[in-house]
Amino acid sequence: MKLTGIRWNRRTAGIGAAIVATAVAGTASLAAADFGEDRAVWGEGAGPVSTALHTVAFPAANGREVTIPRRDTERFAMVGVTWANPSVDFKGAVAVRTHAVDGKWSGWRPLELDNHFGPEPGARATAGKARGGTDPLWVGQSDGVEVRATAAGGGTSDQLPAGLRLELVDPGLTKRSKAGAAGIGHVRPERLQPVAEVRALEPTPTDPAPTDTTPTDPPTATVPAETTAPAPTETTVPPAATTAPAPTTTSAPAPTTSAPTVAPTATAPANPVPTPKVVTRPDWKADESIVTDPPTYGTTVKAFFVHHTAGTNDYSCADSAAIVRGIEVYHVKSNGWNDIGYNFLVDKCGVVFEGRKGGIDKPVTGAHTYGFNTDNAAIAVLGTYIDTGIPTVVQDAVAHVAAYKLGQYGNDPLDKVTLTSGVESKYHLGEQVVFNRISGHRDAVATECPGDALYGQLAVLRSKAASVYGLALTGLTGTKNGTTYYTKNTVTASWSVSTPSTLISRFEVLVDGAVVATTAGTARSAALTVTPGSHTVQVRGVHVLGRTAATPAQTVVADTVAPTFPQVPTLSLRTGGVSSTVVPVTLGWRSADNVAVRSVSLTAPTTGTFAASGASGTTTKPGVTTTWSMRADDWSGNTATASAAWTPSFIPESKATRTGTWTTYTNSNYLGGSALTATAGKASLSWVFTGRSVAFVATTTSTSGQAEVWIDGVKTATVDLRSSTTQFRRIVWAKSWTGSARHTIKIVVVGTSGRPRVIADSPVYVR
Repeated sequence: MKLTGIRWNRRTAGIGAAIVATAVAGTASLAAADFGEDRAVWGEGAGPVSTALHTVAFPAANGREVTIPRRDTERFAMVGVTWANPSVDFKGAVAVRTHAVDGKWSGWRPLELDNHFGPEPGARATAGKARGGTDPLWVGQSDGVEVRATAAGGGTSDQLPAGLRLELVDPGLTKRSKAGAAGIGHVRPERLQPVAEVRALEPTPTDPAPTDTTPTDPPTATVPAETTAPAPTETTVPPAATTAPAPTTTSAPAPTTSAPTVAPTATAPANPVPTPKVVTRPDWKADESIVTDPPTYGTTVKAFFVHHTAGTNDYSCADSAAIVRGIEVYHVKSNGWNDIGYNFLVDKCGVVFEGRKGGIDKPVTGAHTYGFNTDNAAIAVLGTYIDTGIPTVVQDAVAHVAAYKLGQYGNDPLDKVTLTSGVESKYHLGEQVVFNRISGHRDAVATECPGDALYGQLAVLRSKAASVYGLALTGLTGTKNGTTYYTKNTVTASWSVSTPSTLISRFEVLVDGAVVATTAGTARSAALTVTPGSHTVQVRGVHVLGRTAATPAQTVVADTVAPTFPQVPTLSLRTGGVSSTVVPVTLGWRSADNVAVRSVSLTAPTTGTFAASGASGTTTKPGVTTTWSMRADDWSGNTATASAAWTPSFIPESKATRTGTWTTYTNSNYLGGSALTATAGKASLSWVFTGRSVAFVATTTSTSGQAEVWIDGVKTATVDLRSSTTQFRRIVWAKSWTGSARHTIKIVVVGTSGRPRVIADSPVYVR
């Protein structure tokens, strides 16, 4: 016969090792490569899924270290190391490097030595065949391996545990063909029989060679555990796609072989938490042929323990089902347990897998938290989470499953619970220990699992599982000013929340403390109608387990009244230079609103945005009537407009009523080409006009004197016309009124000593 499992060559043939290989599912699809080959080239072929475990007994230890040198093997994708006594807590180190099928050797990677111990001593179907072991490590498709195990020094341990064995798990692939020298693909023979039929290639003195290679009844030998597996009778069909199986919702998935014979002690109670989407055992192609005993049950679920599986985080989620199958094979065939230890597993993409069979809605007793397996449940996150925590999608998945398992029995995930230790381990046998309902593996067992980063996220997981966590009102439609929102009569409230929607019964929107709208737990917004006035808006979330949370109150003001313009746009003359085309003016306005004006916009003859009331300097063309238009907007979106037409005009100096002696200057720099000048005191010029604003226009020089301005017979100002440089056509003084009326402006020469001259140009007014 040919031996399957490990392929030997000249480099490895001289090493004494006991080697066994076991097909642990239906129709096998691989056989041994020729032992003389260093490496084989493989290609995927069609065929059913089958799983296999290949084991290699370590050679006798020489001191504190033992190695299995580099060698070629049958394909595998998961590796671990086990030892004979499951109660031994191996404190040394185990490292492995593997050869990928693409031709590259990996670096050395440690195998996690947190011994999970599994079922408590005396648990049915485990007594006498359980083994201690590292956590299995997913390495991807590989066909070569090298391993070394080292005992810790000092007082912890000075020797390696007995019965060290390398475990190589093929989680199940389709048939593969080997390319021949001529490039022709030859389908390899079927992977062969269970371990009872396999003869060790080079048995050690302590390993008696079997006398018969023909299987009879299923063997009952305690070591290796693989000898308890019956010959496969079914073929497991491969998944139809290369991606992870789509989760399906189920409450009690049926096993693929025989139904459990041990029923739960009571009918599962109604669950207020919706059933999570789970990839069932048939979907991930669980090998039911190796699970030889029916599941056992507790009566409740008191606590929920969170684990990580350790190993790489670089796996593809398309491989998650294969990883779960590999863990099942490792737990059953390597650790010697009856089934996969965890009740649930979840990958880094948030896809949840059913673990130990028996019904996800039943209190199935697992092998996950040594001393606390009964009446508790557990989930394992695929990967290592020491330095990096799990992403939100995984948090949501774990929180949902935890709420589902605890809520079914009325247990609040935010509560604590007292449990009794079933073993002598981290806690004494019979010791009562207070746990959070959602705890980490390390809370119950001396281990770093589930990793520091994930352990630090447990408080968030508890909050998500039990409450409407992270609820925040993210906004209201309308316009926000400070902390207040404004609308006419409708508003849409939007919110965010960290708790997964599947755990939220509903959201309620409250206006002034009263519920005005109710939405589904999946909603993140709701439209409201509000009456005029100031109101408060809140969003309240209701968890499926009953706990509520509400956002802080947000003020919203509803207003349908448009603003007003108590003062329409008006023009007033201002100081500055004038010409035949430009007059400096000030645009003034005043708007009002019953709540608040947001802004005022100038829409003609130019544009600009201003405050509710104010004044803005600008220019306009003289002799032309211009319409000035403005729009006022309040914070609720109501608007009002106002317009007014204004015409700036010059009054020629020749139209003035004169007293005293005035002389005409002609120069193109003057308005109209001429101006009047006088030096004698009391000389005056008067003009009559009808308008709302008037301005005195003069030429300023270094020798100019002072002039008085009289309006309607009243002295209003004295203006000094001296400047360091000569400036023509300057508005040196202006006055405005609220309305247009008939007025008189008079300019009187003061006769300033040493500089008495006044040069007056045409005044300008606005009508």
